[in-house]
Amino acid sequence: MSLVVDALGKRYGDSTVFSNVSLRVAPGEFVAIVGESGVGKSTLLNCMAGLDSWDSGSVHIAGTNLGTLDNDARALLRRQQVGFVFQAFHVLPHLDVAQNVALPLMLLGQQDDARVQDLLTEVGLGGLGARLPQQLSGGQLQRVAIARALVHRPALLLADEPTGNLDPTTAAKVMDALLAQTRAQGAALVLVTHSQAAAARADRILQLRADGIFE
Repeated sequence: MSLVVDALGKRYGDSTVFSNVSLRVAPGEFVAIVGESGVGKSTLLNCMAGLDSWDSGSVHIAGTNLGTLDNDARALLRRQQVGFVFQAFHVLPHLDVAQNVALPLMLLGQQDDARVQDLLTEVGLGGLGARLPQQLSGGQLQRVAIARALVHRPALLLADEPTGNLDPTTAAKVMDALLAQTRAQGAALVLVTHSQAAAARADRILQLRADGIFE
């Protein structure tokens, strides 16, 4: 399994965000997670990536229990195994498009300019590698974020509302690019979304509630 979450629970003080969340995502599978605002969808995704802590249960990525790793080891596992697409893009404004996409490879000591350029072409940004982020549209910035998340060929891609800031037409194009590249690389994809159109493209749709996650 690419991702195994077992009986996961998260609290803030005396307030329970969610409890008893269990799911399995197979290699190459696309799972969408939906739910009401404030139910903890983004928090759950952050726990899956080891970016946030949890109070009970476990998260395994590629057979590794994240709960047994310190922060440095979790960061290394993310660099090697996980790609993350944020709703707010989180591109670095002082780096050009190609440099933003190349960041994960640089951190791994695996710089590959040809791979970066090929991936930019695949997501519809061919010829734009030298532009700065402020010269791009929202849809283009999200494609930069997708390319950056996939350039190191992770086994697992986590996407937090990647079309939430986009108009419907641009959102559909971004989803096309996201799915095409995850399918091409055989990566598992977990998508948190409010978009019915985006969720409808998944292999499975799961609903997160305070008391667990359900088909």
